[in-house]
Amino acid sequence: MNIIAKFEKISFEQFKKDYKGKLDAKAVYDDIVLPKRATKGSAGYDFFAIEDINLSTGETILVPTGIRVKIENGWVLSIFPRSGLGFKHRLQLDNTVGIIDSDYYGSSNEGHIFIKITCDAKTEKTVSIKKGEGIAQGIFLQFGLAKEDEVIAKRDGGFGSTTKK
Repeated sequence: MNIIAKFEKISFEQFKKDYKGKLDAKAVYDDIVLPKRATKGSAGYDFFAIEDINLSTGETILVPTGIRVKIENGWVLSIFPRSGLGFKHRLQLDNTVGIIDSDYYGSSNEGHIFIKITCDAKTEKTVSIKKGEGIAQGIFLQFGLAKEDEVIAKRDGGFGSTTKK
């Protein structure tokens, strides 16, 4: 297999800025688990809840993961919902598929990956995800460029940052 990426924690200072939870930020940060595959045949790297999450029908939560990823050029990390959460509870990512580009790593927020989840259940329910359970999965995909691609712009930021002026 070709190694094309490395997951890392962001700095504690960045995590403290981004974490809006009620628990002690240092304790949450210390318990962050890097994404990993469940089996040797798995394509997806599971991202784990950093604290308990409870979502009722129609609710949305923005989950800081405390994770960034250094990716080789020519590759992208695509973030998808975990199959079981979508199938059993209709939990979905608000952007359908998250795209983590290789140049996001160098952003001023250290390339901190956030996952925004909504409970789109058709009946009233509350879905509980315990700390340490998988909330999404990331799959590395290779991509190509079109002829005469001469982009020189640099990224600084996450959601929607490439269209901000």
